[in-house]
Amino acid sequence: MTDSGDIDEKEATARAALLLSLRQRGLRDRNILRAMEQVPRQLFIAPAFRHLAWSDQALPIECGQSISQPSLVARMTEALDPGPQHRVLEIGTGSGYQAAVLAHLAGRVITLERFRTLAAEARARLKALGLTNVDVVVEDGRYGYLAASPYDRIMITAAVREVPPALLAQLNHGGVLVAPLGDPDGTQILTRIVSTPEGLERRELGRVRFVPLLPGVAEIL
Repeated sequence: MTDSGDIDEKEATARAALLLSLRQRGLRDRNILRAMEQVPRQLFIAPAFRHLAWSDQALPIECGQSISQPSLVARMTEALDPGPQHRVLEIGTGSGYQAAVLAHLAGRVITLERFRTLAAEARARLKALGLTNVDVVVEDGRYGYLAASPYDRIMITAAVREVPPALLAQLNHGGVLVAPLGDPDGTQILTRIVSTPEGLERRELGRVRFVPLLPGVAEIL
């Protein structure tokens, strides 16, 4: 029989090692590091994979989706640069892990999910963690969520060839959008887009691989 104290100690050691590796990779934002430390990633992962919760790897979740590796979550969060004065829209709730990290940094987070099962489970996790500044909405992410727009920050956590026009229309002046752009069935380029008076400024941040952004709202799941 495994002692629960041993499990907690192992998790704490693995978490510390992960946070150290993020610092070594150049993540210097203390607020993001603190948010990553405060969100218990093991709660967002199926029991069969919880021993890998603090490893830096993507893991499968329900509905054929995945939870991104922590280093990518940190990287995208750093590119988004959310602050307490910002309203954030996330496209693709998944397990809710990225939304939980954002909730520790932003004033308000609206996260959209097409799978009702994932949305319900994410909502329950976020509520259990006391993160009351997050709304999980079942919606087709391609069209954003007009009711709470405009947004200071938008993050797309699924692959798209180009940013859907509706999302750009809901981005505030001076706002930032981060998305993996490219072939949904291959690799994409993580891209940071800033809305300026002169137009959209784009900066490529490197290659990534995400599941595709699927259209519509799932009928059953």
